[in-house]
Amino acid sequence: MLGGLLGVGGGFVLVPLQVLWTNTPQRNANANSLVAIVPIAVAALPIYYFRKGSPQIDFHVALFLVIGSVVGAYVGARLLSRIPDRQLKVAVAILLGVAGLKELLFP
Repeated sequence: MLGGLLGVGGGFVLVPLQVLWTNTPQRNANANSLVAIVPIAVAALPIYYFRKGSPQIDFHVALFLVIGSVVGAYVGARLLSRIPDRQLKVAVAILLGVAGLKELLFP
């Protein structure tokens, strides 16, 4: 719900909650988040496409986002096995902190 409201990927919400509330290892939380994004995006597509007025989806931009996301997910998943769990947690925390600051300072 927060991902849809805030316009951010669900991973910004799903990953920390899994790690903190369910003690899921960081790697598993990252992988679970990537898998969960597919049905979330499929469910959101008709809502944004069939909105009253004009559709809110630019399929030309979306195509580039899909291509970049697929390549990024593949490369990220391959690199994930090489990064120690502690360093991965720190990297996720820094990324979330930077994204949070960006939203606060440049809304």
